[in-house]
Amino acid sequence: MAKVLILDQSKSMRNTLRERLEFEGFSTEAAEDEEAASVMCEKIPFDVILSDTGCKIPDKGVPFIVLSSEASIDSAVEAVRNGAQDYLTKPIDMNRLLQSIHRTIDDPAPVQAPAAAPARRTRRGHCAQTEHIIGTSPQIEHVRLLIDKVAPCEARVLITGENGTGKELVARWLHASRTRAAAPFVEVNCAAIPSELIESELFGHERGAFTSAIKQRRGKFEQADGGTLFMDEIGDMSLAAQAKVLRALQENRISRVGSDKDIEGNVRVIAATNKNLREESRKGNFREDLYHRIGVVVVRVPALREHAQDIPLLVDHFIHTICAEYHIPAKRIEEEALSELQTMPWSGNIRELRNVIERLIILSEERITPADVKAYC
Repeated sequence: MAKVLILDQSKSMRNTLRERLEFEGFSTEAAEDEEAASVMCEKIPFDVILSDTGCKIPDKGVPFIVLSSEASIDSAVEAVRNGAQDYLTKPIDMNRLLQSIHRTIDDPAPVQAPAAAPARRTRRGHCAQTEHIIGTSPQIEHVRLLIDKVAPCEARVLITGENGTGKELVARWLHASRTRAAAPFVEVNCAAIPSELIESELFGHERGAFTSAIKQRRGKFEQADGGTLFMDEIGDMSLAAQAKVLRALQENRISRVGSDKDIEGNVRVIAATNKNLREESRKGNFREDLYHRIGVVVVRVPALREHAQDIPLLVDHFIHTICAEYHIPAKRIEEEALSELQTMPWSGNIRELRNVIERLIILSEERITPADVKAYC
């Protein structure tokens, strides 16, 4: 899970960004000045910093994105010269911010940092090794059974479930458990891309296809050739974009924006959504023909409250994983504290559980107690 530090003097801005980014699956911390941010950077291996122009950014070798109230070319140029990965103006366009964060994490530009700066754990490196699906409940065993049956074939798969249940992990296991495992696994968050950019993002573009197309660019379909394209939150795509995806799936070929040349591809598409696409289709929000194209096999990932008996195993896994990331001994958790966690509703599912465990590890003493759970959850 990628870690984002929000550095802004405005409490309301910090809270707004934290709420949205945690909803999108990021682990976040917030600071109002450089001193607090520096302390956090010493303890937590952040993947990216979002910083207001009024704040000085800690010199820790972490890529950063500037958020400014001033929409001037000079300010943007200065920010980029100082090492910023991107420059966004307030009020923040969340779709553009999410794109910028993903681009920074997946392919950061070099950041000038002291030679002794600690190595940063990037999302790309983190995802190079697929995590295990944790749990022994009947619900999770059923998901494993479906993966074992579906993985060897070429059928398209639709993964459904609430936010934070682990749909991406299921997609990665489907990819890793078959002959395409050594080929690319390319993911795209359909909800994070503005409708006017989705065609270029998926299919690529030729130089000069539009004003900002200064060079040729391969889209996600081409990048995933021979492997798997994971289309997350496909239910949030516009109808126009759905039509273009449907054509690509029907004909197994795409054409870049600004080109009349078709490019054949060999891509397995796995899609995911937190919506009921049958219901969305009846409402006219999702194409029925596309639903049947992507949903040859449907894998439903259960909400955490449906398999709460797996929480002890998940907690143990997260404690060891997170403590290893922070280079500290694994902390113990008291049985009463574990029982408290099992009674919580977990509306954010496994994603929320992981964030809570990380918070408890940071803020607790030698072990995690029921008092810690009540104070920090």
